[in-house]
Amino acid sequence: MLIQFLDLFGTAAFAVTGAFKAVEHKSDIVGIIILATITGVAGGVLRDVFIGRIPPLALANPLYVGITIAMAVAIFFLYKHFKRYEGIILKFDAVGLGVFTVIGASFAYSMFGLNFLAMAFAGVITAVGGGILRDVFVNEVPIVFVKELYASASFAGVVAFYAMLAAGIDINIVAIPCIAIATAVRMLAMKYNWNLPRPRA
Repeated sequence: MLIQFLDLFGTAAFAVTGAFKAVEHKSDIVGIIILATITGVAGGVLRDVFIGRIPPLALANPLYVGITIAMAVAIFFLYKHFKRYEGIILKFDAVGLGVFTVIGASFAYSMFGLNFLAMAFAGVITAVGGGILRDVFVNEVPIVFVKELYASASFAGVVAFYAMLAAGIDINIVAIPCIAIATAVRMLAMKYNWNLPRPRA
């Protein structure tokens, strides 16, 4: 029950970032809905396809797309109000990153048990897949490739998730602190401009 609630919450958080991005690129209401939906569900769809869950949960359950549409419509009407709060899109993105990291890792755990590689792959692809497609659709370099720690923040959440499960802690107890870890790493990276090493030009 907790995992499903978190999955829906993460879908809503990422849908908000997609809707904001669409508004900033002068999209109409249809474009806003499309980009919000892609951002909200694409990571989970990619995860399910790769691990063999057909049809993907986001397509089998209309509630997911319903949430993304609702978020898109809300941002369409309330964008100016939310825009007053600087950096809100990045905060939603960080929260969505943390939530989807744990959701992806949880799905892998339910199918493959305590398999770190499966959990890492599912967690990271769920967390970054929607954001990558969001940025590509508006002709931007995906944030995961150029900004402060992003995929690495997701990976940190997966490591914590795996370690706590390996220690015998219940998955429902593990979920919240691991979401907090991934989200906190991402937010700290934004605040202090933490980056991974890059090659010299």
